[in-house]
Amino acid sequence: MLDRFFELSGRGTTVGREVRGGVTTFMAMAYIILLNPIILAGAQDVTGAKLTIAQLTTSTALAAAISTLLMAVVGNAPFGLAAGLGLNAVVAYQAAPFMTWAQAMGLVVLEGFVIILLAVTGLRTLIMNAIPLALKHAISVGIGLFIALIGLVDAGFVAAGSGTPVQLGATGHLTGWPVAVFCFGLLLMIVLYVRRTPAAILISIAVTAALAVLVNSVAEIEPGAWGVVTPHLPERLVAAPDFGLVGQFDLFGGFARAGVVTATVVLFTLVLSGFFDAMGTIIGVSDEAGMVDQVGRVPRLGRILTVDGVAGVVGGVSSSSANTVFVESAAGVGEGARTGLASVFTGALLALTLLFTPLAAVVPAAAAAPALVLVGALMMTQSRNVPWQDLELAVPAFLTIALMPFTYSITNGVGAGVISYTLIKAARGKFAEIPWLLWIVSLVFLAYFGINGLEELFG
Repeated sequence: MLDRFFELSGRGTTVGREVRGGVTTFMAMAYIILLNPIILAGAQDVTGAKLTIAQLTTSTALAAAISTLLMAVVGNAPFGLAAGLGLNAVVAYQAAPFMTWAQAMGLVVLEGFVIILLAVTGLRTLIMNAIPLALKHAISVGIGLFIALIGLVDAGFVAAGSGTPVQLGATGHLTGWPVAVFCFGLLLMIVLYVRRTPAAILISIAVTAALAVLVNSVAEIEPGAWGVVTPHLPERLVAAPDFGLVGQFDLFGGFARAGVVTATVVLFTLVLSGFFDAMGTIIGVSDEAGMVDQVGRVPRLGRILTVDGVAGVVGGVSSSSANTVFVESAAGVGEGARTGLASVFTGALLALTLLFTPLAAVVPAAAAAPALVLVGALMMTQSRNVPWQDLELAVPAFLTIALMPFTYSITNGVGAGVISYTLIKAARGKFAEIPWLLWIVSLVFLAYFGINGLEELFG
């Protein structure tokens, strides 16, 4: 039954591989259950009100579980979904200062409905299919670099420098036990993976997490050195969830409170970031999973995109911010996940955290980050499919790849690639090679990059 429903044989996978992949994705993205509440609770709305960590933790886990299980059953894809980083920052620091939390979450619900509309009308699929195959491969490579950088930064291996944008470690050198634990985990994972050890990524995360707990218990480590999650054996396993924020949203109040222009800019930013972040992640992770056909199309794409939109609505209704496909799903794909069965296990574990939230505080970034670095290296292999000898494709591909890690945004990389591709083709008079949708998408991205100027002009 599982084989027929999830097409396990057709995608060359097994139940065991899906279990390992699903658990790995959960461990790679579980940090969001703790990080999202910290980001949202750190801001206040126009009335000075703040959201509580306990309620946000419940909302974050609930929305992530529902969204991921929907992706499993409807989309049959190995994608975990949760509150999107970047999207939650827009809600916290761009929306909340001008409206109440309920009104800000109402805009998140509207963002989800807009994305659903784009998906069910087929427009979102048309846009994804209009992007040249070379750029799709470049998106995979760019995401690989991006998630590798996320892993290195989260682990403290790379940090902001005093005289340079980035540097090795916090001081220009590798210092501290968390970094040492990360290095151990990364080397262990590489060795196990190249030796083709089954569950190499999952084993490495588990071993490294255990080492982190041990080190933290015996060594003197500064508070906050581990990042969001400090590894320790929890004092209790079960904590009662608080559903107080679920259903606390106001669909259109933000337009009255903040003004039509401000609310529209926030909504536009949410839609564009959610649209293209998810698009890039879906293309990149699907490419790595071998789910993309010869012309770069993803099976069941319409369903996958619709679920992504529904996840946005779920995030707003639960007050956890917009939910979207998580790039950390690539870690599960690296462990063998190929179908929605992996997402069943990811979603089930996310649901369990509603009761077992103390367990989410066991695995630190130092243990999970090596998976992002290794999978980033694996996704880089897609660069062989970019025709680097053709400058009309090589330059847009390079900009796509470079700007994702350099600007910490998938959307920025996709935008730079699309605009430059359209411009280069037009400059050479090859208008027939530019799909009409790319003209529209390029104009949208130009508006996105100049959003502050447009807001000042019309504000």
